[in-house]
Amino acid sequence: MQQLPKSLIEKLEQRTQNDALRQLPEQSTLIDFASNDYLGLSKNNTIFDAAHQYLINQGNQTNGATGSRLISGNHNLYQEVENYIATFHDSKGALIFNSGYDANVGFFSAVPQKGDIVLYDEFIHASIRDGLRMSNAKPYKFPHNDLGALKKLIERHKSNATEVYIVTESVFSMDGDSPDLIALTKLATSYNCNLVVDEAHALGIFGKEGEGLVQHLGLQNEIFARIVTFGKGLGCHGAAILGSPQLKEYLVNFARSFIYTTGLPPHALATIYFAYRQVQTDKENRKKLNDTITFFLSETKRLKLTTFIESDSTIHCAILSGNEKVKNIALQLQNKGYNVKAILSPTVPKGQERLRFCLHSYNTPLEISGVLNTLKKAISL
Repeated sequence: MQQLPKSLIEKLEQRTQNDALRQLPEQSTLIDFASNDYLGLSKNNTIFDAAHQYLINQGNQTNGATGSRLISGNHNLYQEVENYIATFHDSKGALIFNSGYDANVGFFSAVPQKGDIVLYDEFIHASIRDGLRMSNAKPYKFPHNDLGALKKLIERHKSNATEVYIVTESVFSMDGDSPDLIALTKLATSYNCNLVVDEAHALGIFGKEGEGLVQHLGLQNEIFARIVTFGKGLGCHGAAILGSPQLKEYLVNFARSFIYTTGLPPHALATIYFAYRQVQTDKENRKKLNDTITFFLSETKRLKLTTFIESDSTIHCAILSGNEKVKNIALQLQNKGYNVKAILSPTVPKGQERLRFCLHSYNTPLEISGVLNTLKKAISL
């Protein structure tokens, strides 16, 4: 067996010394405060049964993906699902990718060009950063949700740029907070910049029918591109980029993570379609989730848990500085039956290590009170 190169072994050893070595967990049977399945749709058999029956009724002859969409994998269902998604999101076009990671890498490696400037929030997702590393554009980060700092960057670089792209998330995955999207959109419009918003953690949660925070605020016609992913609120797999028909055509021709990969199989597409329909019609489940968030916030106040970052989303993070400390407290919660994950540096900045609580429509008040009381005791020790 080939030995791992010494330099790679040293990197693993360094991670171990920093108490930051990642390991794959076993499937958990604990009370779920960790998954992104906010609406519980990954457990909704109605969606998967409907997808299966739909394919039978359509006389589908293909179970596998067969190839890239540009070769043999562009099943007829793609157009139907993409049209549905575009209509649902009040967008002129939608293009499905295999994952949120693929969508972000594909967009940011292909769209911003040499001579362009990309201004991005310092807390954007790793997939966006990876796409920017592959781009010929010049990226600059601005402090988290700091529109004053962003404005200064725009004024500093606008005259030297062919195009300026501003990148943010509607709900940040490691903080659970949101930017002032109304003010941000006005700023981008006033300087003729292209605003791109990742809505991964807002789809299914915000909006009259779960359309996301951008549509909830009525800003969809002011945004250059939106990225929606299906592995969170929709409980399935894949992602889509929303934008103009010209943007869709461009991505089909230049987004390498779209071009050079096998397309999703028909059953995955049918599942996305029926997950969207479930989100659109099941207002009661979304109300349960909103009630869960409200109760969680009231309990943190009652227990005077002041380390939480302010958030109205499904993600709530308690800052507990230090990898060893946060891992120890997470283990105490897990030993009491609660699946709460520690988020360590370097995933978050050193000193900003945290416990990340993901809330779901199926979490009960008893479970929430239990986990927060356990946290209170663990912090006090």
